[in-house]
Amino acid sequence: MKQVVVLLWAAKCAAFMQAPRSPRSVAAPRAAQAAAGPAARREVPMTALRAVVSEPVVDADAGPAADPLADYVAAKGGNRVIRRVLIANNGMAATKSIMSMRRWAYLELGDERALSFVAMATPEDLNANAEFVRLADEYVEVPGGSNVNNYANVKLIVDVAGRMGVDAVWPGWGHASENPKLPRALKEKGIAFMGPPAPVMSVLGDKIAANILAQTAKVPSIPWSGSYGNPGDDGPLQANLQDDGTIPKATFDAACVTTADEALAAAERVGYPVMLKASEGGGGKGIRMNKNPEELAASFPQVESEVPGSPIFVMQLMTGARHLEVQVVGDEHGNAVALNGRD
Repeated sequence: MKQVVVLLWAAKCAAFMQAPRSPRSVAAPRAAQAAAGPAARREVPMTALRAVVSEPVVDADAGPAADPLADYVAAKGGNRVIRRVLIANNGMAATKSIMSMRRWAYLELGDERALSFVAMATPEDLNANAEFVRLADEYVEVPGGSNVNNYANVKLIVDVAGRMGVDAVWPGWGHASENPKLPRALKEKGIAFMGPPAPVMSVLGDKIAANILAQTAKVPSIPWSGSYGNPGDDGPLQANLQDDGTIPKATFDAACVTTADEALAAAERVGYPVMLKASEGGGGKGIRMNKNPEELAASFPQVESEVPGSPIFVMQLMTGARHLEVQVVGDEHGNAVALNGRD
């Protein structure tokens, strides 16, 4: 009879140990334990467990344990092993990132748990039982509301990354992913940013700076408010990069329009129809098509109010055009690859 009881107990322990775990919050639920009363806090006797679960046998001569992740990084010429990642995003971006990296770990290392993930979750995310929170190993609750309170808040992201002891931060897209302050602040803390460095982001992450850089590299460009004004020849503005890899402020400002009158003057040189665009806009905000001066004059205050504080520029509208987009990923070692899709 004792053998039957021991076997049943072993089966229950095995089932419990194999059950899927929910992500662990960094805040221990002490209040909930206190409210449950003494019975809920009573420790489970371990005698029966010890009777059926033997201690692992350690071979003193076996040498150090295998580390597939470190071996992989070394084999690829890498200089840093990333094991623990903060997901500084939510929704589909966070879900896809965790699923993709787990799949990569399984295919390359044979262990989908080789990487661990810490999610940032707002009260709204938690109330919705968001999938990315369930996929993560742990989560940190952050303030809700506008993204300036959470996923676009650089100071908060850096603070959470430091407290949670992560090796890297994955910013996803939108929110703080194109804010050069984030990689710069993380670098100061010794935490890797899974994205471009701050100087590259400053130039390529801004629509105005990216256009100046493109025309400097002799890439054919659509006429816009930066197609003229270069000192000496009044030609396309040139990106004479500073020591930190950014475009001088005077050059950047020369491509912007700050009033409706400046926008009208730029449109006369560019040619109608034109697009009035806020460089920090997106998702349909801060952009207007204009067929004539009257429409442009009315559009300027609308664009200004939709993306407050953003630089604004004018670009000729390409009618009947098709959108072609190529995703290129590169690293600091000089490797680059063109991907066949955005995901």
